[in-house]
Amino acid sequence: MCGVVGIVSSQPVSQEIYDSLLVLQHRGQDSAGIVTSYEGHCNLRKDNGLVSEVFRQQHISALRGNIGIGHVRYPTAGSASSLESQPMYVNSPHGICLVHNGNLTNTRKLRDSYFRSVMRHINTTSDSEILLNVFANELSRFASKNIEAQHVFDAVRGVNDVCRGAYAVVALIVGGGIVGFRDPRGIRPLIVGYKGQGAKHYMIASESAALDVLGYKILRDVKPGEAVYIDENGHLHSQICASNTRLTPCIFEHVYLARPDSVIDDISVYKARLRMGDKLADQILERFSQHDHDIDVVIPIPETSRTAAIPVAHRLDVKLREGFVKNRYIGRTFIMPGQSMRQKSVRQKLNAIKLEFENKNVLLIEDSVVRGTTLHEIIHQARLAGANKVYVAVAAPPVRFPNVYGIDMPTTEEFIAHNRSIDQIARIIGADMLIYQKLDDLIEAAREGNPRVDGFECSIFDANYDSIDVDQDYLLQLSDARNDKSKLRRLESVQESSLFEMQGS
Repeated sequence: MCGVVGIVSSQPVSQEIYDSLLVLQHRGQDSAGIVTSYEGHCNLRKDNGLVSEVFRQQHISALRGNIGIGHVRYPTAGSASSLESQPMYVNSPHGICLVHNGNLTNTRKLRDSYFRSVMRHINTTSDSEILLNVFANELSRFASKNIEAQHVFDAVRGVNDVCRGAYAVVALIVGGGIVGFRDPRGIRPLIVGYKGQGAKHYMIASESAALDVLGYKILRDVKPGEAVYIDENGHLHSQICASNTRLTPCIFEHVYLARPDSVIDDISVYKARLRMGDKLADQILERFSQHDHDIDVVIPIPETSRTAAIPVAHRLDVKLREGFVKNRYIGRTFIMPGQSMRQKSVRQKLNAIKLEFENKNVLLIEDSVVRGTTLHEIIHQARLAGANKVYVAVAAPPVRFPNVYGIDMPTTEEFIAHNRSIDQIARIIGADMLIYQKLDDLIEAAREGNPRVDGFECSIFDANYDSIDVDQDYLLQLSDARNDKSKLRRLESVQESSLFEMQGS
């Protein structure tokens, strides 16, 4: 999962891109990067770390230009090396920089056939570099000395013809402008905004919250298979560049990934989560249908589950309380390599407020459960704080299958729900009762915000990948790349590289 942004303005853009990356920091905490174009030259700064760690004021000042793109990254493909942080750059034709959110599913085929035929060299294991080179090669087929909008659209059509998977892309063409495009299924989000009169300032970003915070008005979402091109003069052009398009966005954006103040494909994330909570309350009341529930308090597990917890407490007619204090400087635990590291991070991440648990039957609300590490530790904390009973309700169905479209989730065997019943999961995490959302209810909660959505990408729940590339061999390769041993090797490699750089300096 990553966050992308691009801005074309009549004023310097580096500060606005930096500010927007801070808004999108939740989408990637491993690396950050910005590139701007000024008088035919690219100014680039990128490195591993949070946005506030990678950039200082001198970097922002040096990133001159009225056009630029930015990126925050979780490495779902490739390594965690700073060499694979984005934006990525090629110098032909015209110089192109690219940022990407998603994951290609046919990278092996592209490496084995496409790049051999066009004689382009790929220097990293990143699928973003593959996308960049496909786009550059397709643009070279059409572009003359001066870049025109139709050249860009023809190049994007070429990308859609050969690349498969999920991708929301923003690319900067030196001497041209920026282009944002989305895969033909619209799996990963991308939205366009503007501000000002006359020649407008345009912004393309992963989430509408980035537009709001910087004072941009929402124009619309980029459609599946569409390219939106904003030239250096601030003129916007758009075209559908794929056939057989349909809107099937990733439903996990609404469950967990996106900010609640974002609107994705005309669906308010906040309202979708409220509806998830309302439908979850139906499940809870049905479970207690034979007798009145004995729940004393509803406590959300920070932070994404707070919104869903509101209607649950209302429907149960019990108090909603904050029972945990969260340290916001600990990363997402299901992505961390190694069980011991995850358990330690959970203890550092959340601490129970004893008076909200003591001698009470508590209902914990969670947005989703992946490995179960966090939830097991939280339930343990609740019991240490004096809870009589600990019930758990989850606003999403059991996560049983890996994500192949840009979310760094564990391998199948590392999911707590893998080959286990709900009762077995409850015993492992130590819950007195465990209730999951039904998939149909989850889909209905999201679709209600926009009935025009053709469907949702729900493969982590139902294994329906809807892709010719995703077979058993593909999933085995994915498992080898994502299991704990592989993540620890990548972490050690990055640490060794950093140590070498320090010694060299």
